[in-house]
Amino acid sequence: MTPDTLRVLLRSALGGSNVVYGEEIVGELDKPPVPAAVLVPIVLHPVPTLLLTRRTARLRKHSGQVSFPGGRIDPEDAHAEAAALREAHEEIGLNPDNVEIIGRMDDYVTGTGYRITPVLGLLPPGLDYQASPHEVETVFEFPFPVLLDPEAPKRQKQHVRGEWREYWVWPHPDQFIWGATAAIMHHLAGKLRGIHPPAPGTSS
Repeated sequence: MTPDTLRVLLRSALGGSNVVYGEEIVGELDKPPVPAAVLVPIVLHPVPTLLLTRRTARLRKHSGQVSFPGGRIDPEDAHAEAAALREAHEEIGLNPDNVEIIGRMDDYVTGTGYRITPVLGLLPPGLDYQASPHEVETVFEFPFPVLLDPEAPKRQKQHVRGEWREYWVWPHPDQFIWGATAAIMHHLAGKLRGIHPPAPGTSS
């Protein structure tokens, strides 16, 4: 896949006016979700990859989970793209000058009270990432062909607080990819395959 082909493909995944709600959300949230942004970095290898991180076990929230670089949108951030780039620089030492921003996907609202704007970006191969020891345990790459394989993501169930919760899990030999990150990946994959995944909470 050439970089130009990939750019055209990714533009088909850009968001409109939709908001995607996590499947764990039932009814209305108690308060407005906190604005956040993540960078969805795609590395321009001959066979592209997604760049992901695993958070350290010492973090208070979402410790040890796989995630895209990102976090809250701070008041000084001009927009979601600025927040995603700032967080990526803080978390993995990614120079914003090395990121080609493609655009935004649909916002994703989590059950933990965040409204995440995923920002698609292209990275050149061969960058040296410097993981923040306070936030990131490891940086790794996920093969793009697996993302595009409709048979790759699987549904899993977990009994939480007296209720069964279902979520997407993506295959990886070393990492457990689930939660909001897996859901954003599933939404991206569906867009790239030219279909809209059956998201139980899509509204205009």
